[in-house]
Amino acid sequence: MSVELKRKPEWLKTKLATGDNYQEIKQMMRSKTLHTVCEEAKCPNIYECWAARTATFMILGDICTRACRFCAVNSGRPTELDLQEPERVAEAAERMGLKHCVITSVARDDLLDGGAQIFAESIRAVRKRLPLCTVEVLIPDFMGNEQSLRTVLEAKPDVLNHNVETVERLSDRVRSKAKYSRTLALLKRSREIAPNIPTKSSIMVGVGETWDDLLATMDDLREAGVAILTIGQYLQPTKSHMKVAAYYTPEQFAALKEEGMKRGFSHVESGPLVRSSYHAGEQAKAASAALNN
Repeated sequence: MSVELKRKPEWLKTKLATGDNYQEIKQMMRSKTLHTVCEEAKCPNIYECWAARTATFMILGDICTRACRFCAVNSGRPTELDLQEPERVAEAAERMGLKHCVITSVARDDLLDGGAQIFAESIRAVRKRLPLCTVEVLIPDFMGNEQSLRTVLEAKPDVLNHNVETVERLSDRVRSKAKYSRTLALLKRSREIAPNIPTKSSIMVGVGETWDDLLATMDDLREAGVAILTIGQYLQPTKSHMKVAAYYTPEQFAALKEEGMKRGFSHVESGPLVRSSYHAGEQAKAASAALNN
């Protein structure tokens, strides 16, 4: 079903747009010593999102304790744990005038709670400054620590996101330390603990999976109660990362969206340049509406 190409196809090319909004957000992130997954993970949508004054904050530093084969974020031994970070995130969110704030992090397996308390404090800090702003968190798996999950959920995010990333057959090869079954267990447990908080997950394609693998993964995510699904093309960030196995066409992404909607997801965002936080505000509204109907 996928397209075997050596060169990046036309539909994956993005426009460079570094206008006033882009420059202002870049300067603000530097002045407040904040990190964004937009920069650290080399997201192809950074120009579009920053020009629209949206960004995904990355807390707990910029060094990850894991080294997944697809991810551009630096890995190693973290040296940073800034207890003032939640307030700085909230200040930036207020200055940007956000209506939907997305907060993610590196994996911090060196911390007993995996950084869950900083997540919770970040949610509360944003809510204090922006009471009408919805808050989405994209969390690591906390090595299966349920108390860490509860700590985040007790802060009442509007959406809890945890990415499955790839299909079960390839999970151990693509991801570092993360387990496919643990991801599903976390998403399912989140729904059990906080049934009013919709869950979300993401799949990247082009790493060697089959169409049937993708459909099976959708079924697993629905079984775990996931409401929002995002699907995007894997792009090799550096030569040291795993290579792209295949490129999917826009038509195939449309077909994947159709398959997802048939399975009962409240919202499926599927496209070559889609990433987990792409159009996150619209996704959250769709999930909220589905829960309230």
